[in-house]
Amino acid sequence: MSEAILAAAPPKRARKPLYSDLSVQVLIALLLGIGLGVWQPDIGAQLKPLGDAFIKLIQMVVGPIIFCTVVHGIASMRDLGRVGRIAFKAIVYFEVVTTIALVIGLVAANLLQPGAGMKADPALFTQVSGTIQGYEAEAAKANGIADFLLGIIPSAAVDGFAKGNVLQILFFSVLFACGLAAAGDAGKPVLDVVEGATKSLFWIIRMVMKVAPLGAFGAIAFSVAKFGLGSLVSLGALVGEFYLTCLVFVLLVLLPVSLWARFSLWQLMRYIRAELLLVLGTSSSESVFPQLSAKLTRLGAEESAVGLVLPTGYAFNHDGTCLYFAAVTVFLAQATQTALGWQDQLALLGVLLLTSKGGAGVAGSALAVLAMTLAATQTIPVGSMALILGIHRVLSAAFVFVNILGNAVATLVVAKWEGALDHKQLTAELAAGPSAG
Repeated sequence: MSEAILAAAPPKRARKPLYSDLSVQVLIALLLGIGLGVWQPDIGAQLKPLGDAFIKLIQMVVGPIIFCTVVHGIASMRDLGRVGRIAFKAIVYFEVVTTIALVIGLVAANLLQPGAGMKADPALFTQVSGTIQGYEAEAAKANGIADFLLGIIPSAAVDGFAKGNVLQILFFSVLFACGLAAAGDAGKPVLDVVEGATKSLFWIIRMVMKVAPLGAFGAIAFSVAKFGLGSLVSLGALVGEFYLTCLVFVLLVLLPVSLWARFSLWQLMRYIRAELLLVLGTSSSESVFPQLSAKLTRLGAEESAVGLVLPTGYAFNHDGTCLYFAAVTVFLAQATQTALGWQDQLALLGVLLLTSKGGAGVAGSALAVLAMTLAATQTIPVGSMALILGIHRVLSAAFVFVNILGNAVATLVVAKWEGALDHKQLTAELAAGPSAG
């Protein structure tokens, strides 16, 4: 009996030295970077290229990895009807959860009123033109629904890859995968090439991740050196309100959703802790896409589900960014004494539902999308963004963290909804914890 029980039990993962754990390495790098930024700001300010280089190394392969995972997942499934079902369920989930995030962000900002005491003169910002510290004000012009939809279609097959536009890459990948699936056996050699390319791309990622602590060290050292620890508290009311709002969202939305899907949110956070710590240092969700995709597959979600839901989530499911847009927009209205009645805020909610989806199409800048949102309101001065530029880096660390956690939860939930999740494997993997690296 005891032998049978032991045989049935999942094998225990061999313990690895603590120093070899990527999450520990990244955490140490973050602490060292903060220390260097505080005590040697001149040196810290020169380390920005380390973080930039790491993010560029990841960005170099994100487009091809999205293409390969989507194509291999869909074309291997062959059932295009199932592809449609997974995509539909994912979009429904994303819309519901991001709408809830926007409502929570608006309610929290109205209740706590972090910008009420600032009393900034709106006239100081109404004449702003040109650029706001490198973010072009022209990017703030609101795009209509037609422009947004047309922007999903690349002008050339490689255009999305060249620009790093996730929506365009996803659009082309899905079409190519459906065509490959429709080709049947004739498409199998191409599918084998895609599978081989996927393995080579993940080899590159494994090599790049070895320097992840160095990238996180440089990024956080530069941020602290440039803005100083004082920047973390200069607009402390907004920072505190936003971090609290993120916590409320995780507890009131992601936790119940994970309980419904019968997995522990805390265990999932522990499982992807290296990725969560890395985005805290780099504020880049792209920096963890490849390894997050691999871990979710290892957790028992079918490759087809992960390959479709996760990239789509990167384009459409910005839980943390929605919290950011709602909180900062209301904060700027309060700070500039711009009246926003409930009718205006409902209109703002509608605008945010559209502009928040554009985040993946604007080269990595939530500030550009925020500018577009402010311009669309036609009430809050776009130039008032200058008030939050100093703490944007602090806020972005939190919203990218929530984005990653939200997309991990979404992938597992949609996979369970579609019957594409091995719950026994999920339970065993979460209990065992992440493997080395």
